[in-house]
Amino acid sequence: MKTKYDPRHQKRRETVQILFAESFTKQPELSNMAKEILSNKENFDIQIIQAAPAWPIEKLNKIDLAILRLAIYELDKKSIPPKVVIDEAVELAKEFGADNSSSFINGVLGTIYKRQLGDVEAIYSEGTI
Repeated sequence: MKTKYDPRHQKRRETVQILFAESFTKQPELSNMAKEILSNKENFDIQIIQAAPAWPIEKLNKIDLAILRLAIYELDKKSIPPKVVIDEAVELAKEFGADNSSSFINGVLGTIYKRQLGDVEAIYSEGTI
């Protein structure tokens, strides 16, 4: 059973905190996961912009942005079930974000996940796989 003391959840919390701090000032030490996320930040931001066109990146709450980037990174890796990734992101939003952060993050990630599913379905229907 998942708890807030689960080591995987703790690692996500730490990564979100690093990403959040990095949005204000360069951090002296970054975890490997944070480095990978930051190196792909532009790609993740494009996905966020496409999923939430009414919300410009620069207007998003910095903690929400950090949570979204972590979750998209995990969705792209495909080593964790998407529903787990989304659930974890929503829990982090409840813990760190504003009142409406959890529903916003759930909606954005749901849209991104559906697009990823659509891409896979398109590949299958084209006979590429």
